[in-house]
Amino acid sequence: MQLATEEVLAQDTRNTVIAAEIPSGTLSKTPAELADIVSTFASSVGWMDRVRLRTEDRWYERLYHGPDYDIWAISWMPGQSTGFHDHGESSGAFVVATGILQEHRHGEQPLAIPPGQPRTFGPDYTHDVRNVYLAPAISIHAYSPPLNEMNEYELHGDQLVPREVASERVETLDRETHGQEWQVQRSKPAARTGATSIEQVLSAARARLQRLSPEEAHDAVANAGAVLVDIRPEAQRAIEGSIPGALLVERNVLEWRFDPASSARLPVATDHDLQVIVFCSEGYTSSLAAAALQDLGLWRATDIVGGFHAWHAKGLRIVPPR
Repeated sequence: MQLATEEVLAQDTRNTVIAAEIPSGTLSKTPAELADIVSTFASSVGWMDRVRLRTEDRWYERLYHGPDYDIWAISWMPGQSTGFHDHGESSGAFVVATGILQEHRHGEQPLAIPPGQPRTFGPDYTHDVRNVYLAPAISIHAYSPPLNEMNEYELHGDQLVPREVASERVETLDRETHGQEWQVQRSKPAARTGATSIEQVLSAARARLQRLSPEEAHDAVANAGAVLVDIRPEAQRAIEGSIPGALLVERNVLEWRFDPASSARLPVATDHDLQVIVFCSEGYTSSLAAAALQDLGLWRATDIVGGFHAWHAKGLRIVPPR
């Protein structure tokens, strides 16, 4: 049966509505169809700007709710997890968009899930998804029928036992955005497994990097084939200026542009040995971005200590602001 299409809406930073075409029909989706849905949605543009990182608990939001399936985005700071749970009568699929997650199933070895490799499951599938790595992660999930119930479990010895109050209903909040009706649902957060401050996340990210001074970065680009990448927003570049020859790749699409396996990669991103040197204004966001690239296998990814401001202060060449 040929499926129709319907628009899954996501709002970008310019407050316009971007549409990613997702197959839709009147029947429940199979796990394989849901895998195609999450992969298509994750590679679309616009939705990433809705994501928030929260240290107190996982952030999640339902971005689309149709008659036969729904789509959720979830962000994961280091140490956050779902706890063991099922999805009621819904089948599902999820894909990591950035970072790495780990899936735990009772009686099985943990499975690392890198970006772009969807996981699928049928009804009553029980698992625990965790971020045990040093960088934040973001994932896209789809369920069919739309997620209506989650049952939580605890390990007692070698047995998974339902919690005393295990079932929870998804609460619905509706709001309008540019004439389009958004349906945003939030379920009760799973029990917190540990809080991590942004300073701890930043410190952990930098511990993985061989960070470069502005002079070292300049030499690496000039003499060793490194690629310099400016992740600052356009408005910030207009105020501060830019570095000649740097690639302009804003943060929300960075992983897709440099993953050698991505259909949206830049021509220069042909293998994992490429040295990518990221910079922002002062060298904070760039550290997290470089660590995220390392999670994709770009083991030489790093950033500039002090960012653009330090580069300028050292008297290295820039293009002045307009």
